[in-house]
Amino acid sequence: MVLPVGGGVGPVRTSASARASLPGTPRAASAARRFVRAALAEWAALDVPAADRITDRVADEAVLLVSELVTNAVVHAGTDVEVSCALDVSDHEDEPPSLVVEVTDHHPTRVLRGDPPDPYERPEYAGGHGLRLVAEIADSWGTTYRRATKSVWFQMAVAPTGGPATGAAFRDAATALDPATAAETEPEQLGAGAVRESRKEAIEIVAPAPNRVPARRDPEWIERGALTFLAEASDLLAGQFEEDKVTSLAGQLLVPRFADWCAIWLDSASGPPLLARVWHASEGRIEELRQVLEKEPPQLPAAARGSAVAWPWPADPAAYGPGGAALACRLVAGGRALGTLLLGRAGLVRMPAEDVGLIEDFARRVALALASARRYTRQATISRVLQRGLLPAVIPRIPGVESAVVYEPTGDISAGGDFYDIFQAGDGRWCFVLGDVCGNGPEAAVVTGLVRPWLRLLAREGYGVGEVLDRLNQLLGEEAVEQAVEGAAGAVAAGVEAAEGSAGAVELVDGDLVGTAGPRLPAGGGGVPRFLSMLYGELEPLGEGEGVRCTLASAGHPLPLVLRPGGEVRTVAAPQILLGVVDEVGYESESFELAPGETLLCVTDGVTEHRSGDRQFDDEDGLAATFALCAGLSAREVAERVRRAVDEFAAEPPDDDLAMLVLKAVQPGQAEV
Repeated sequence: MVLPVGGGVGPVRTSASARASLPGTPRAASAARRFVRAALAEWAALDVPAADRITDRVADEAVLLVSELVTNAVVHAGTDVEVSCALDVSDHEDEPPSLVVEVTDHHPTRVLRGDPPDPYERPEYAGGHGLRLVAEIADSWGTTYRRATKSVWFQMAVAPTGGPATGAAFRDAATALDPATAAETEPEQLGAGAVRESRKEAIEIVAPAPNRVPARRDPEWIERGALTFLAEASDLLAGQFEEDKVTSLAGQLLVPRFADWCAIWLDSASGPPLLARVWHASEGRIEELRQVLEKEPPQLPAAARGSAVAWPWPADPAAYGPGGAALACRLVAGGRALGTLLLGRAGLVRMPAEDVGLIEDFARRVALALASARRYTRQATISRVLQRGLLPAVIPRIPGVESAVVYEPTGDISAGGDFYDIFQAGDGRWCFVLGDVCGNGPEAAVVTGLVRPWLRLLAREGYGVGEVLDRLNQLLGEEAVEQAVEGAAGAVAAGVEAAEGSAGAVELVDGDLVGTAGPRLPAGGGGVPRFLSMLYGELEPLGEGEGVRCTLASAGHPLPLVLRPGGEVRTVAAPQILLGVVDEVGYESESFELAPGETLLCVTDGVTEHRSGDRQFDDEDGLAATFALCAGLSAREVAERVRRAVDEFAAEPPDDDLAMLVLKAVQPGQAEV
């Protein structure tokens, strides 16, 4: 049989397929997971072509996605659901085999309930979180509308070469919850390539057995409330970016809804699991329960993976309460185990079947939230390391000058494109710089990591302000530097090295800067922007209480302002082209005296272009007007006043990096601040 799949290049040949019809109840998601795992196990046992290439990770992700899609269908459509699973082999040798899963409901014109559509978001994502997961994990996916049904399918490529035998692992995972019903979970054994209809009674495998205690839920909860709980839990967990908050929220969601107590362990790469969270319906028992649980972390078999496994009720009634039923579940996301969830309910012989499936669904959501939190934490750590390396640790004191700096990059985990520096260049000269790299994130951070040491080297070699900008502009245009920047940006984006460590070294050879690249990695296409605006200057103190001589130049940067003690504001320097745009420019500098009591204000465009509707902060000389009100203030007070004015200009925070440098010549008899 030849089928068109997912907009692929050519036809595919179905190696094996299976189909199941599920009732539109909260049990459907759990039954769909068992159905997919049973189909994969059977294909592996029958040596179906390419079945041995389905890795555990592909299987776990397929089970996660089918669970999300079935849940979406039941919550929003409320109809029976058909699930089909196929293993397809393309006629093209360069295309790997693929696993194709389709979920069909009977409301083709329904609108998915969820968050209001984002006008900047692709329409097919709007609504449920299940589709966002599909778009993130699957290689390709789509929606098919028919006269009476709507289907959502996804396709996942399997390993291009044979992998480890997986049938036993699938079968063990499918039966770990309840071996007594394992035979019922598998579809009828037919020949490879046939489309099989599973018996409806075989899918309803979670009906209470005689030895099970009925659920403590009313019919309305069983039919709709459980799925609403999962949807709300997904929204709450998705908004957390710290592991501690994820585990805390998970415990409060579980207790007392589904358990009298619960605990979450987080796996550690360098030691035993860490008991991250303990929660009890009786708060007075939490600490005692923690002490007991810390002694014996649960050890689950590898075959359990994300399935809930019955766990012995602990023998300490003082901590746990009277006897009852307990479950343990590994927290698995992206094929990687992140921790273990253990929970118990007093007074039961066995957990109700509908609660078991719900807890498994909930555990998957907790695992995804933990994985996201870990990625966020890792990126935030990289960003902090970058920021420490790209900016001066301290601002040195310039004789006769007060200084203040404001620096606020956009985003919580992104190194900014703005940068500043103040350093001594020798011969009584002090240099300052305020720059803005086009773009932000790791690419901009790499350019900053290159520019700062070049500036310091050129200044200390005695080059004047204009000459420093000329040589810096030439260096940014060299092909070797472009390769170094792109390679280092790739390393930083991957979290391999900090910007300055990847940037390599710089040497002064015959009056020219020569860059030696660090590790060269693929640029990843698109290149890295190397254009930047910069305000660069030198200060020479004229003597105690006599002010300073300032020489500066602006390369595509907002022009600096000088405030006199009487409140008059004037612009200094002339506008010139950005660095890195044209090879031969010839930058010119301007010199003037900053008299005692006068203040120099330098800002990036994050200040001048901060928007409120159609207006910008610097429209009609808004920055100069604000600066004029700062007469008589110290450098630090000026920085605070201007920053507050930017804040109050619009309800929304700035959407660009913001940096500000204030330098004030000290008046006679005034102490430096």
